[in-house]
Order: sequence, then structure tokens, then C-alpha cells
Amino acid sequence: MLKNGFALSLFLAVGVALAAEPVTSGPQPGDKVPGPFKPMNVTGPDAGKEECLYCKNGSKPVVMVFAREFTPGVVALVKKLDAATGAKSEAGLASCVIALTDAADFGPSLAKWAGGEKIAHTVLATYAKGGPAKYAIAPDAAVTVLLYTKQTVKANHSFRAGELTEAKADAVLADLAKILPRE
Repeated sequence: MLKNGFALSLFLAVGVALAAEPVTSGPQPGDKVPGPFKPMNVTGPDAGKEECLYCKNGSKPVVMVFAREFTPGVVALVKKLDAATGAKSEAGLASCVIALTDAADFGPSLAKWAGGEKIAHTVLATYAKGGPAKYAIAPDAAVTVLLYTKQTVKANHSFRAGELTEAKADAVLADLAKILPRE
């Protein structure tokens, strides 16, 4: 009995340690951004079209978010990102949030939400829930945030389901300094 209890305790301890490990998703700092893909844009100048956001943004400083969930933490990130993108437009900052979902009705709901929240500077789009293959978005990553400039990743923040809080959204925005031109 004691041996079984020890085995169970060891199994649980290893499981907790693995769950505490940060998730690795998408290209990492120093990697080149994998390139073009065509999400369905639901807001922005190309709303209603499958257009490549990577292509549109070129070598600008960009924050690209892949999200499988729209929790309060993700909503806080989108709102803060939209405000920062508007405030740093003279520096060329661009941002986009790609909802990874196979739900056909999610795009119209997302567009309606964006209108109600006055999301004006961040393009919202949808893409199949697996994400673009060459971006290697981890299946256990609920949110992957890439901050890049000149097609090179400078910061990556990835979160499992429920891990993105408003405080962690602030940490993501603190990394804007890594992609924006020095003032």
C-alpha cells in the first residue's frame, strides 16, 4: 500500500511539474517569421476577404496574436494592444489577432464585438483552429503572441488555457520596446 501511495505521489508531482512548464509555441526570438498565410479578415481594410496580414505589414514592427480562446485576459490584451497600436502608429506599429477556430459563425460575432468595443487599430481575423502549419502553433497553446520587426521574432509569449491574465497582457506590451524604433 505504501509503495502504491508513493508511486501515486510521484506521478502527481511529475504531472504538476509538467503543467507548470511554460508552453513553447510558434517561432521563437531570433527566428524568421515563417511567411505568408491567408486568414479571413473580419475587421480592417480587407474585412470579408482572405488576405495575408504578414504580407500587408512587411518589415513593420508587428504584434501577431493567435488565440484559441477569448477569455477576459485575451480581451484585455486585445484592448491594450489596440490602444498601443493607435498610440504608436507614427512608429509604424501594426497588430493583428487571429482567432483559431473552425466555427463558421465566429467571424461575424468577432466583428460585432470589435465594433462594440471600438477596436479600430488591430485587425481581427479567423483561421482554422490548427493555425498555419509553418507557424507551428502548439496544440496546447491557447494564445501565442509574436512580436517581430523586419520579419524577425524579437519576443514570443505563449499561454495555456486560462493562463493569460491582465498582468501578463501588460508584460506582453512591455516587450513593444523590443520591436519599436528607439525614440
